[in-house]
Amino acid sequence: MKANNILNVLCHGSTVGTLVLAKGQKAAFSYDSQWLEEGFSISPFSLPLENRVFLPTKRYFQGLFGVFADSLPDAWGNLLVNRMLKQMGHNPDTLNIIDRLALVGESGMGALAYQPQIQVPISLSHGSLDQLSRECHKILNAEFSKDLDTLYAMGGTSGGARPKIMTEIDGEAWIIKFPAHVDGTHAGKMEYDYSLCAKKCGIHMPKTRLFPSKECAGYFGIQRFDRQKEHGETKRIHKVSAAALLEIDFQQPSLDYHSLMKLTKILAKGRISDLENMFRRMCFNVFAHNRDDHSKNFSFLYDSSKEEWQLSPAYDLTYSNTYYGEHTTSVDGNGKNPGPKELLAVGMAAGMNKALCLSIIEEIRHHVQETLGEYLTRP
Repeated sequence: MKANNILNVLCHGSTVGTLVLAKGQKAAFSYDSQWLEEGFSISPFSLPLENRVFLPTKRYFQGLFGVFADSLPDAWGNLLVNRMLKQMGHNPDTLNIIDRLALVGESGMGALAYQPQIQVPISLSHGSLDQLSRECHKILNAEFSKDLDTLYAMGGTSGGARPKIMTEIDGEAWIIKFPAHVDGTHAGKMEYDYSLCAKKCGIHMPKTRLFPSKECAGYFGIQRFDRQKEHGETKRIHKVSAAALLEIDFQQPSLDYHSLMKLTKILAKGRISDLENMFRRMCFNVFAHNRDDHSKNFSFLYDSSKEEWQLSPAYDLTYSNTYYGEHTTSVDGNGKNPGPKELLAVGMAAGMNKALCLSIIEEIRHHVQETLGEYLTRP
């Protein structure tokens, strides 16, 4: 159950480089010589395509650079991994960060994979979504679940806090979410309604579905944009979150939309469509009361065929609060009650036309009030 403190990082079958556990439990990284000649920078600001050893200077990502931390599971996935290890007789606390990546192996989000992989023997069963949801709640309640193997296989490397599975439907990769205790039983229907409103607001979204249930209003499903079908085969897309690119702590309010607009402008090389879409997401989050707009909920994809970065489709758009009652990402310095004034300031500072900004602000406010009013008036 140990990875010997050394891992090879792969992308599309080619070796990107090597991770080695160094002093202070930090993972040093260096690019492979062939990748330096033929590849691309997997994280442009932290890991430029240079022949040297990189060592992280921040502690947010457990001794990793952000791009590798993006491969690791978040709250729900970690819970499954730790429960699975305990069931197999292993102490999760003895695993270092290299071991955790080895457990991810080839199953992580995005295109990066890690070898040698630590294989966990599992036995799959195929129950209904309602049954899987009930088993998720047992795990959240620290109860025994007979479907732990299945849930680990389908969601053990997933991001986010809400229980979920990753599955294939009609040849396409999907993520299906189940409500957590704090969500209420109809969280899936709400997130689905939010996704439809976001599309109406001109926000680039993946396919979404509301999967039927006998126990609630339905389970929210979203098609994975880090997987694409090409000539009958699944291609993995390199995906990096804003938190990873900027090496900032997504669990803290450490970002402003000014920075997100600037990041989009730099990575997308001034592409207007990406910049406008980031502006639309900011407006939507403000008017639709999505305050859990942390830096891991914005991502960028690398298009290897065009050799360029682009803003990823939007995800995790739903009604949400934070324990401190403000947006995790502030708007022109205002996290408590931003409005049109702050939205306009961010857009204009990014070089957008004032009339266009005002038009988008009013358009999105109208669609949100018209479509999501029942959620925005909740106590």
